[in-house]
Order: sequence, then structure tokens, then C-alpha cells
Amino acid sequence: MIVAFPDDSEPRPEPLHAWQESGFTVAEARGWIKEGFRLPQARRWRESGVCAADQARQWRTAGATPYTVDVCLRAGMTPRDAVRWRELGHSLEEAADRHLAGESPRPRRWLHRLFGGDRSRAAAEPGAMRELLRAGVAASTARGFADAGWAGRDAVEWARRGVEPTDAKIFRALGFSAAEAAKLDEDAVSVMVGWWRAGVPFDEVAAWRGAGFRPGEAVALRADGTGVEQAKILRALTEGAE
Repeated sequence: MIVAFPDDSEPRPEPLHAWQESGFTVAEARGWIKEGFRLPQARRWRESGVCAADQARQWRTAGATPYTVDVCLRAGMTPRDAVRWRELGHSLEEAADRHLAGESPRPRRWLHRLFGGDRSRAAAEPGAMRELLRAGVAASTARGFADAGWAGRDAVEWARRGVEPTDAKIFRALGFSAAEAAKLDEDAVSVMVGWWRAGVPFDEVAAWRGAGFRPGEAVALRADGTGVEQAKILRALTEGAE
């Protein structure tokens, strides 16, 4: 014998009169029902400041709830803003803070992790921000260095020289000082790639570049067993003989 059971897996929405008793019009009730909300859920969304069913659906998709959406609303964010921040790994609270500060969603680039990514960002950021701000660095600039995992005192000189945080990470890894990096007419990635491809060790790049040698010249001199200091002397002697 076959016994049929009704499909009660999906709860049915409350009758329209129940919605009306809660202050919804018939049209509004139908809109919330269409978006898949039950009456208690719709009430909570309205109490949190989201009065339209389609907006509630968008906020829900963005990862917000009636209990967390208020921080986004106070920051003037849209559901789309929340989604973009979430895709980059930021919490709603962190996204709201950054949005209020005038920042735009940007990826936490691989270079941040390649150069100094072993630091605890959560632990380092507040202290770095405070130290940079005390040193007179603009808040937007300080935020960039904190995001990149810099300690405040290490970042001050780079920030004052106008070197971008990620460029600063690379230049420092290559052995450049902030003053030297600020004088270069190339971005950090171009410098890194050019010398990397030539096969010059990282810890020698700044010395060769600072002495005015190109990657190819440095490679040829190194192949002959000539170090950068000796190369500078030989060049000076050659130029003096001309």
C-alpha cells in the first residue's frame, strides 16, 4: 500500500490578514512573501531600517542580517558595497569603518604577503596607525601602511617620502632606503622584475642600482668575479683615463 504524505518541508507564509495586523499593506506583504521572507523576518528587517523586501534580499545576499545591517546603513553603504568588501575578506564592521574613512574596496594583494606577510595584521594595525598619525602622516596614507603590515616606526620615513606602501615593501626587501627609493624613476615592481630576471641577488640590487649600473652590466661584472665596490673603482679609473 502506498501512503502519500503532504510536502511540509517549506513552511507556508502567514495569511495576508496577519501581515496587515503587523502594519504591512497587502502589496508589501506580497512583496516580502515573493522574496521568501516570513512575517517575523520581515518585521525584524523593517525594525532594523530596511523597509523594502528587495533591499532586504540584497542585504541578506551580502551577508548581513537584521542584527548587523545597521552598521552598514549608518556608514551609508549599499548592499553592493558590502558584497565588494566581503569578497576581499573584510567583515561588515571593518568595511563600514573603511567606507566612512572614504576608502574603496581593494584586494589584499599577494605582494603584501610576499614581503612581510607573516606579521599579524590584526595585532599590528592599531599600533601602526597610532604611531603614523602621531608622526603627522595623513590618515589615508597611514591606513595603507597599516594594511600592508608595516610597524609604525618603520613606515614613517617611507610615508613621509611619498613611497606607496607596497612599493616600499619591495624596495626595502631589495635593500633600498626610503630616500634612495624616492629618487628612483621606476616603480618597485619594474625594478624587482628587471633585476630578478637578470639573476642579480636581491640583497645586491640596491648597491648595483645605486651605483648606476644596469642589470646586464651587473650580471657581466659579477660573472667576472667583480663586486659592486670594485666595479665602481674600475669605472672611476676608466672614466678618469678618458
